[in-house]
Parts: sequence; structure tokens; C-alpha cells
Amino acid sequence: MGHEREVTSTGVPPWKSPVALSLILHLVIAGVALAGWTWSSPEHEPPPRSISARLVTQQQPEPSPIETLDDQPDRDEERRLEEQKRKAEQEQKRKAEQERKEEARKLAEQKAREEAERKAQEQEQERKRQLAEKRKREEAAKAKEAARQKAEAEAKERERQKAEAEKKRKEEQRKAEAEAEQKRKEEQRKREEEARKEAERKRQEAERRLKEKQLEALAEEASEAKQAEARRQAQAAAAKAREAQMLTESEKYQALIRERLSQAWYPPSSATEEMTARLQITLLPTGELAGVKLVSSSGNTAFDNSALSAVRSLSRYPIPDKRDTFERYFRQFTIEFNPRRLK
Repeated sequence: MGHEREVTSTGVPPWKSPVALSLILHLVIAGVALAGWTWSSPEHEPPPRSISARLVTQQQPEPSPIETLDDQPDRDEERRLEEQKRKAEQEQKRKAEQERKEEARKLAEQKAREEAERKAQEQEQERKRQLAEKRKREEAAKAKEAARQKAEAEAKERERQKAEAEKKRKEEQRKAEAEAEQKRKEEQRKREEEARKEAERKRQEAERRLKEKQLEALAEEASEAKQAEARRQAQAAAAKAREAQMLTESEKYQALIRERLSQAWYPPSSATEEMTARLQITLLPTGELAGVKLVSSSGNTAFDNSALSAVRSLSRYPIPDKRDTFERYFRQFTIEFNPRRLK
């Protein structure tokens, strides 16, 4: 590059040389590509090398190796342009295929909508037809029923007229005895009316007595309920007072039991103020010990044994005389042994 090459002449015009033809082909392809397609601009490439040549006429051209190497960038450029053209054509085909599919999809959706609308119209027309037929049947049934009722009414009217004529015919025959019968019926009606009035009076009297009895029963029930409520309140007050008395009495005897156990208890020398033994005591109604059980240990065997010994050492425990107080508070109870307190 930058210097002239010597090429042997073959008698071919310069514009028909391979280099000139390659340049013309490149320009044509570039023009067509710029006019027909659009794609993203490729990365910047260096411009093709310029070629300076001098033709020398010779009987048999022999291309030099240097000239073959110089033609390589042209063929690369041509292949690159052809590749770009092929890609552009593929892209255009892909877009055309997408547009064709989209158009087909829209056409299918439109056909589906039209088919749905057609079916809906057909269903609506069928529904209207069935409704019209139903209305025709109902109107026909109504007309038939009206005709039947009319025929029945006419038949009844004829029967009535016939009966009326028969009644009038017999009326003259019974006319002689009609007044007597009417008088008898009137007397019978009066007797029946009096009997009805008497029955109504008795019924009202019975209802009045029944209401009076019901009111008396309600008053009696209200009085009994009031008395029951008063008794319940009195019993509740008595139970509350008895409970308070039992609690007071139990506290008194619990204090006596703690005092007796305090006097009978001798904690070991190893006892500390943090040790506590919890015992369950069961007594007999006579105050005698029925049993004792260690519920919660202090962690010190000597301490626990001293508490058990103190409980067993009392031959009789002070207990209240009332049995219900004993059963509730002293039949079975628990007590804690602690060097600082006994409760």
C-alpha cells in the first residue's frame, strides 16, 4: 500500500479487470442495501485499502502473490455485505411471518367473535320462538278453560232455570201447607235462637270462670316465685354467714395446730432458713392423726424427718366441734415447715 504495483497486461480493458469489477459490485450492493433495507449500523471498520495499478501488456498474465493478497479484503467486504443482505432478508421474512401470524390470529379471533355472535343471535331467536310458542299454548289453554267454564256456567244456568220452574210448579201445590210450615219453622227458629243465646251465655260464663282461675293461678305462681326467691336469698345469706363463721373457726384451730406443731418440732442443726418441707395431714373426726405424707421435700432428709416426727408426736389435734367445718378444713390439709415460719 502506498506504492504502485506492476501487473502484466493481458489486453483486457481496465474497467473489466477483477479489481474494477469487484469495486463496481460492492457499490451496487451497497446502494441496493441502503435503498431497500434498514438495519443497525455495524461497528466502525477501517476503509478499504486503495489500490494503484499499472497495466503492462503481456501475452500470458501471471498474477503475483502480492496481488492475490490485495484482493482478499475485497472478497471479505463482499462476503460481509452479502451476509448483511442475507440477515436483512431473514429479518424481513421473520417480520413478514410475524405479521402474517398476527393477521391470521386477528382474523381467527374476529371469526370466533362473529361465530359467537351468530350463535347468540340464533339462541336468542330460538328462545323468542319458544317463548312465543309457550305464550300461544298458554293462550290456547286459557281460551279452552274459558270455554269450559262458560259451558259449565250455561249448563248450571239451565239446571237452575229447570229447578226454578219445578219449584214454581210445586209451589202452587204446597201453597196450602206453606203458611203452617212457615209458622212451625218460625217457632222452631225462635226456640233455636233462644237455645243459641243460652249456650252463648253459658260459654261466656265458662270463659270468664276459666280466666278468673287462670289469673288466680298466675297470681299464686307469682306469689310462690316471690316466696321462693325470698327463701333462696335467705338461704344464701345464711350460707354466707355460716361460711364466714366456718372460716373464722377454721383459722382459730389452724393457729392452734401451728402452735402445737411449733412446740413439738425440733429442726436439725443443718437446717437453714431457705429449707421448706410441705406435709399433707389427714385427721380423724376425733382429732387423732390418720396419716401424714411428705408432699414437697426440703432437699434435706434430716429436715424432712424432723417435720414428720413433729406431726406424729401429737396424739390429738385441736379440731372444731362442728362436723361440716372439720370435713371442709381439717379432714385433710397441708402445712409447711420452715425455720422462720410454720404455716
